[in-house]
Amino acid sequence: MNEVSAYVAEGEQDAEATVRPKRLAEFIAQHRVRDQLDLLLRGAMGRGTPPDHILLSGPPGLGKTTLANIVAAELGSGIRVTSGPAIERSGDLAAILTSLATGDVLFIDEIHRIAKPAEELLYSAMEDFRVDVVVGKGPGATAIPLDVEPFTLVGATTRSGLLTGPMRDRFGFVAHLDFYAAADLEQLLHRSARILGVPITDEGAVEIAGRSRGTPRIANRLLRRVRDYAEVRADGMVTLATAREALKVYDVDALGLDRLDRAVLRALVDSFKGGPVGLSTLAVAVGEQPDTVEEVCEPFLVRAGLLARTPRGRVATDAAWQHLGRALPAGRISAPNAPADLFASDQRFP
Repeated sequence: MNEVSAYVAEGEQDAEATVRPKRLAEFIAQHRVRDQLDLLLRGAMGRGTPPDHILLSGPPGLGKTTLANIVAAELGSGIRVTSGPAIERSGDLAAILTSLATGDVLFIDEIHRIAKPAEELLYSAMEDFRVDVVVGKGPGATAIPLDVEPFTLVGATTRSGLLTGPMRDRFGFVAHLDFYAAADLEQLLHRSARILGVPITDEGAVEIAGRSRGTPRIANRLLRRVRDYAEVRADGMVTLATAREALKVYDVDALGLDRLDRAVLRALVDSFKGGPVGLSTLAVAVGEQPDTVEEVCEPFLVRAGLLARTPRGRVATDAAWQHLGRALPAGRISAPNAPADLFASDQRFP
């Protein structure tokens, strides 16, 4: 990465961090989870003890990392941040745990990817605030018990089904974050626009929210891109017209589909007559890895009712043909459509 691209990437990270809420009262949506978490934290602070360990699950971009930082802020504690893939050995985890101060928060992102030896070490730390460090190898190996200061573990995962039963059972509070409603995203965009100093109309916020896939991270990213367009090619105000023109430049259509999403749908409809077609074949047709198509594109396409997974392969629904502006072939067996409100806009990308 050259100096210019590194500077741009750092600027994007700074902008994302700036708009993140710092307190629970500032956190928009996820009302049920927010209320439950508020009770958990207030109860623990009233008793003068660290709260139970917390597990946050849900799709990427919904605020799991933000909530972990909010937990630390509400408790007035320090926070140590790491990720499951970064903890390859039990010794790595032991070093982190023994460096924690009383009441600190340890945040492990993608906790389902933590190495098995480290996971087993984490069990005793979560329950007894103790770790056993093995020194030496073979018959001469010795286990040295080390005390850990009372702490709160906040684990985040996008795939809770991959967590082992013993790990999941050690969390005293488990919460699942849902996709945001459009109204919540509009409120979030107005807040982010105020922080970033971007003038935005209600109609502009509605337009961006409708293309954000119910995800705050995407909404904030699109807001920054529309801001760029508004400052360079318009009067600086994010309006309905400016938002539409900007998102057209960035290949984000009326449903929030990007270039790769539409490539998958076009391959299904144009090359394979709507399917069914296998995942690997579909990935080759769009020039991507199967994992990318399955994990990046398909979740939203399925949720939007544009693609269906069947035992015989992937199938484009009637809604996918409609969205691409294609006529259904004669004799085609109809697949379920997406909900009607997903197609409120008449903008299409043939």
